Amino acid sequence: MVRILSKFILRMMRFTTVGGVIPEPKAIVLGVPHTSNWDFIISFLFYRAVGGKSNTMVKKEFFFWPMGYLVRWMGGIPVDRSKGASLIKQILSEFEKREVMHLAIAPEGTRKAVSKWKGGFHTIARVGKIPVYLAFFDWGHRQIGYTEKIELTDDLQADLKRIRQWYKDHGIVGRNPEGMNYGDDLD
Repeated sequence: MVRILSKFILRMMRFTTVGGVIPEPKAIVLGVPHTSNWDFIISFLFYRAVGGKSNTMVKKEFFFWPMGYLVRWMGGIPVDRSKGASLIKQILSEFEKREVMHLAIAPEGTRKAVSKWKGGFHTIARVGKIPVYLAFFDWGHRQIGYTEKIELTDDLQADLKRIRQWYKDHGIVGRNPEGMNYGDDLD
């Protein structure tokens, strides 16, 4: 029922989907550009519409009754963001506990325009040997989905530049374009 309802809502919002469920049991899914709270909603609808269930990190303060039940049902994983490096350990622990986990991460770390993206996903992927897929919420073309897996190297900055360039080259537009920034160092 959730799958049918999700497809219907996406159609009503005039969104088309690209891709389906990530083919690997564990993956990090980069959601870009993250410029609105709506990005979470349409990505949830997308993944449920194609038959999957994704997860996302949510600050632990959102897990109060009754909100906590809903956030968990939607794939939220409570994390303590005040702990810095232990956040990576928290996420790696969640990957170890689960047989299937597709963790959606917004590398910008916020809905505002930033010149530097956060590299925590890179550390999690490299340490946990977890593949990374490029996903998008393209409000300009009204598309949502993912297209490809990206191979990471040991060079975080080079990988971030390559990833940001991919989104820029594909003309992905956020719901609030003023909140987008693919990096000042891109042509």
